Amino acid sequence: MESAYLYMTVATSALLAIALVSSTALRGWRDWLAFKRHEIESHAPMHDGGSPSTHSRIEIADLKERIRKLEAIAAGVEL
Repeated sequence: MESAYLYMTVATSALLAIALVSSTALRGWRDWLAFKRHEIESHAPMHDGGSPSTHSRIEIADLKERIRKLEAIAAGVEL
């Protein structure tokens, strides 16, 4: 009879330990996802009233410069 109480105590303790570890891991996972979501949103280009973002303008300027260089190469002009 005494061993049955011992087994029940060990089983209950193990179950509580598993529940504690699982809830801690779940909270960590949710916090990590929230952190990554915030990280992604902070790097996303922001648009204010339809005007192009700074990132978009830089990309367009870079593409125009590449096109200008390619046109110069096609025309045989030294840069």
